Amino acid sequence: AFSPDGMQVITASHDKHAKIWSSETGECLHTLIGHSDVVRSAVFSPEGRLALTASDDHTAKVWSIETGECLHTLEGHAGALRSAAFLAH
Repeated sequence: AFSPDGMQVITASHDKHAKIWSSETGECLHTLIGHSDVVRSAVFSPEGRLALTASDDHTAKVWSIETGECLHTLEGHAGALRSAAFLAH
């Protein structure tokens, strides 16, 4: 998925990571490390400051786009998460 300004791309992978890339250079800007299973979905927030990932490890995580740091881990599902989405206000 592209960031709202089109400058970055976020990808989800079976390697248990998500990555944020420069859409201009193709350079990996951040590897989002913290899930313990496949990452199925990764999206940018509407304002482009946060990312949300969903994983087969039964968690979703909120990340800082600027630092690549995990800000919150959302737990409580009994099964794998298949998608993630932000709602625009």
